[in-house]
Amino acid sequence: MAAYYRLSGDPDVLELAQKLFHWLDVHSHDKVYGGYFQPLARDGTPDKTGYSKDYNSGIHILEALTEFYEAWSDETIRERLEEMFIIVRDTMVTDHGYLRLYFQDDWTHLSYRDSTEAVVIENLNYDHVTPGHDIETAFLLLEAAHALGLGDDENTHRIAKNMTDHTLATGWDKETGGLYNIAYYFNGDDHLTILDESKNWWAQAEGLNTMLIMADLYPDDEMDYYQKFVMQWDYIITYLSDPVYGGWYNYGLDKTPENTHSRKSHIWKGNYHTVRALLGVLEILEANEI
Repeated sequence: MAAYYRLSGDPDVLELAQKLFHWLDVHSHDKVYGGYFQPLARDGTPDKTGYSKDYNSGIHILEALTEFYEAWSDETIRERLEEMFIIVRDTMVTDHGYLRLYFQDDWTHLSYRDSTEAVVIENLNYDHVTPGHDIETAFLLLEAAHALGLGDDENTHRIAKNMTDHTLATGWDKETGGLYNIAYYFNGDDHLTILDESKNWWAQAEGLNTMLIMADLYPDDEMDYYQKFVMQWDYIITYLSDPVYGGWYNYGLDKTPENTHSRKSHIWKGNYHTVRALLGVLEILEANEI
């Protein structure tokens, strides 16, 4: 709604967005520890039977607040955006450069790393590393910093670059391109173990976008982001894009070739990932006349 209001200027759209923000602020925003409760009943009551906060909700709330603040520069919106920006950057992101997944109200992290490998695998849905979210968050942090007037903040740039570098070093297929789905740091191991080599469609889009952003910011960096961007684009064209009917498969065909016969659309197939990435890279390429 915020994006649509910025495009249309329709005051009814802004009013609806304001009402939604107010509802979230009353019911979902944690006035004690900050951030937002993820599971809510229809009446807005938070469900605190499990772990109430997570990075998947957190980064997309950050994303939405960024868009809303750019559409409507309200002071409360800015306060919530600043709060979520700091939480994502300084609490959710580790020094290694990846996101912690689930948290309690007070931001105590849920981790099974000290458990046996069997326990880790059994609880993998609650504690894992997803390279796609990490490289996406690098971009979202830079976007939020820009909206807050902190576009040149060295700490944010360092963290975003570290997340990108960690993802490309540990979760990216260096042979064919493409980001793996799920990984884990087992107890006492400094090596990230890939547990699911499938390559989810949305992660490939977000990786493409962030790689080119980093190439634009750090053109002479030893990571050679532009070469990786080109390789990622070749991967998408070769293994993810349907040359006959259009659109993208759910997963890259190099790891899951059966996806040519799977559903191409479903409830989680939010095409904003692909559209945003393609518009973003097009803007950068055109600005650099590439």
